[in-house]
Amino acid sequence: MSRILRTPALLAVGLSLTLTTPALAQRGAVTPITASERQQGNAANTDITAEFGGAFGGPQAQYVERVGRRIAVQSGLASDPGAFDVTLLNSAVDNAFAIPGGYVYVTRNLLALMNDEAELAAVLGHEVAHVAARHSAKRESASKRNSILGALGQLLVGSVAGNSGIGGLLSRGIGTGSQLATLGFSRSQETQADDLGISYLPRAGYDPMALSSMLMDLAAQNDLSQRIAGTARSLPAWASTHPDPASRVRRAQQQAQAVAGRAGGAGERGREPFLKAIDGMLYGDDPEQGVIDGRNFIYPPGRVAFSVPQDFTVSNGARAVSIAGNGAKAQFASARYDGDLSRYVESVLAQLGGNAGRSAVKQTSVNGIPAAYTITQSQSGQTAVDVTVFAYAPSRDRAYHFVVVAPAGQGLGALEPLVSSFRAMTSGDAAAARPRYVRVVTVRDGDTQASIADRMAFSQYRLERLRVLNRLDPASPLRAGDKVKIVTF
Repeated sequence: MSRILRTPALLAVGLSLTLTTPALAQRGAVTPITASERQQGNAANTDITAEFGGAFGGPQAQYVERVGRRIAVQSGLASDPGAFDVTLLNSAVDNAFAIPGGYVYVTRNLLALMNDEAELAAVLGHEVAHVAARHSAKRESASKRNSILGALGQLLVGSVAGNSGIGGLLSRGIGTGSQLATLGFSRSQETQADDLGISYLPRAGYDPMALSSMLMDLAAQNDLSQRIAGTARSLPAWASTHPDPASRVRRAQQQAQAVAGRAGGAGERGREPFLKAIDGMLYGDDPEQGVIDGRNFIYPPGRVAFSVPQDFTVSNGARAVSIAGNGAKAQFASARYDGDLSRYVESVLAQLGGNAGRSAVKQTSVNGIPAAYTITQSQSGQTAVDVTVFAYAPSRDRAYHFVVVAPAGQGLGALEPLVSSFRAMTSGDAAAARPRYVRVVTVRDGDTQASIADRMAFSQYRLERLRVLNRLDPASPLRAGDKVKIVTF
């Protein structure tokens, strides 16, 4: 299936140590990019880019590249801005990272959350700092322990995996290409990256306070996301090693004040050029890659959709959509179809390496769509599981399928409603999958936060979304002539 979706993962940033502690704070102490690092980054770049929805082009990408190179050269990794490959990713998650070799990435939804150019520089500078400090090499062993299969659930998927194709296919749906890039750093590594990133800002002419304001934006966005989802999830990856974001913001402010004093004052924020650059940028899910709307996954290119049961989550990957919850896990993907649905199911099962102990392929129909399925039993160690392949043929040349893993003897288990929900897109699905865009509007006389929020392309939390997107204080009135970001169809 053409890039179905992206894997949710959040920005990794940190706090501790003083600016003068790391030797790398001095530009001359940094080892420039080596040929082997460039080769390593080049080898990973294609998979990582694909895992996050591909590169997003146009004027926004050109702007991000220009700012990214301007801040990256301050690291001492290279004096030539062209040595850095800066990519704007077509992803609806809030993420930024860098990998060895001069490759730097930021997602368009994180870009939309920012409020000026200095914040963009701060985020990218922080990520480049991880590379300058060679943090990736220091966490390599940790990345090997951080099995992607664990993300799908050690009890169910991990037990199937072993060396089998079942585990491999399920893990690929989560996204092995981005695993190293988004694995969390240690507290001390995040602290060092904060310190170095702040030190880069005045060298590039930016206000060093930009990192602290961006951290506040991220915290506010995470709080709102939890409210919208109706959950109290743990902190996102960017804050996982730092349970007190407020302390981190205060420390970043203190570091910025010290750096600004040595630099002779604050630098630019660049709000006007930033707003001009992002005006009109796609926001949220790209309909061409699929849209998550609450518990619904909608795929406009195939004109199909499905719904996940209550208490299950759905997330996007480059090769598959992952569904996770208590008691069962699943992935949804697509492949070409030759008209024989039983053969399609057999092909998927063969890729999984799960032929042993399977039942015959059975034909059925789901919501008027031809379907077929089979169940196989798998054993690894002391844990037995059922693996179901459930496929659908809504068109002549392309079929879709779920791979469901549940405890032995349960078949589809708690995900039986999932396979029954596969359907042709409805008019309601089509409306929910419309693309949204960031628009920059000028406040007029009489405008209020509430009146502008009414223009937001959301059915819920419009005022709260407006405030987080623009870092607006609820008690502060808007002034005529101010510019604010909104999201519209």
